[in-house]
Amino acid sequence: MKSMTGFGKETFLNDRYQIDVEIKSVNQRFLDIQLRMPKELNPHEMAIRQLMKQTLQRGRVEAYITIKQTGSSNQEVQVHWKLIHQLLSEIEQELSATYPKAIFEPGRSIEQLLNNPDYVEVTEKQEADEAFGTLVLEIVKQAVEKIDASRLQEGQQIQQVLTGYGQEFIKLVKELTGFVDVYEKDYREKFEARLNDWLGTQVDENRLLTEMAILLEKGDIHEELDRLMIHIDKMQTLLLQEEPVGRELDFLIQEMNREVNTIGSKSSPIEIKNIVVQMKTILEKIREQIQNIE
Repeated sequence: MKSMTGFGKETFLNDRYQIDVEIKSVNQRFLDIQLRMPKELNPHEMAIRQLMKQTLQRGRVEAYITIKQTGSSNQEVQVHWKLIHQLLSEIEQELSATYPKAIFEPGRSIEQLLNNPDYVEVTEKQEADEAFGTLVLEIVKQAVEKIDASRLQEGQQIQQVLTGYGQEFIKLVKELTGFVDVYEKDYREKFEARLNDWLGTQVDENRLLTEMAILLEKGDIHEELDRLMIHIDKMQTLLLQEEPVGRELDFLIQEMNREVNTIGSKSSPIEIKNIVVQMKTILEKIREQIQNIE
């Protein structure tokens, strides 16, 4: 079981650049990935998102990717010498034919041509771009592994807390079950004694049992108690699973709350009311915890 809250960071450094990948996540109903990265990584955005989705199932995930140049640039200069030679050759021939006495200085012409983007072009190395994208994905993968380990560690802590709450809830269910059995026996004896005081010995035994059964059935909570035990056993089973169980646990707690509310509405003894309040308090604590479970 994993939490939806976690943090992971990975750094890569060589003689050309430094890559920092930082990922943090908090609870959210669905998976929401927010990427903050340089525009040169835009071609790799889908691959980065897909990589995260393979591990992170739920939560708001914020990923920050920063790149710093530490050495030589990933750019290269291409000088179109063929065009320059062709241009200078034509200029020299034209000057010689038209202005024989003119002095032609190729050096000054070349200096001017180097400032012209038609003759000098700065481009990104394509091979380096592809290798760089692969490298970034590897760094992201390592950061995802770290945040996944962080979420797993916190999930184990939540698991221990929920297991403790589950044990407390089981004690209350057993306490309530024992009290109901004693309460029904005591209620029957008092009911018979009161009717005898009112009606004497002329009470129809069968009628008495029928009336009492109707009254007890209206307040019978054994079925709700049985379902609560089934639900709590299911919860303990889910807590041991590795795959995401947050949504299923949330639904289960809703069902348990319905059973507890039904018990409260059916029962009038103050002792039962007090136990119901304790049950609802524990369920609220469980509900708060499972909001962070993936």
